[in-house]
Amino acid sequence: MELISPDLGTIFWSTIAFSIVLLILKKFAWKPILNFLRERENSIENALKAADQAREEMSLLHANNEKIIAKAKGERDKILKEARELKESIMNEAQEKAISESKKILNDARIVVKNEKVTARNEIKNQVTNLSIEIAGKILHQKLRTNEEQEELIEKSLRDIKFE
Repeated sequence: MELISPDLGTIFWSTIAFSIVLLILKKFAWKPILNFLRERENSIENALKAADQAREEMSLLHANNEKIIAKAKGERDKILKEARELKESIMNEAQEKAISESKKILNDARIVVKNEKVTARNEIKNQVTNLSIEIAGKILHQKLRTNEEQEELIEKSLRDIKFE
């Protein structure tokens, strides 16, 4: 039963030992422990703030990245549109140039054909004229074998010609 009901001296010395241990802890350990706990609390709070700030910066960077990507896509689309327009203008220009060249070639060919046609007509006329003169000469030669016939033809021709 002595263990269940403590003696007054044991209580007194236990209280004094507890108070001494409490004073020693308060003097030497309590402040460093509290300071360590405050520092730990501050570092955790700062880490949480830094994490929130980093999260905000990441969201801003993500938004900026999306803007940059959208801008790059817009520029890419603009460049592709300009390239298509340039391609179409070059193709149209080449087509127009080919059409004008073909028209020029056709016109030149028509002119050459026309000139060749005129030249051929003139040659044919010259040949017909030469042949006609030869034929007329041969006919006259056969018809006018004598001097009398020749003089008669000359006189007739002179009468037919009217002088003005």
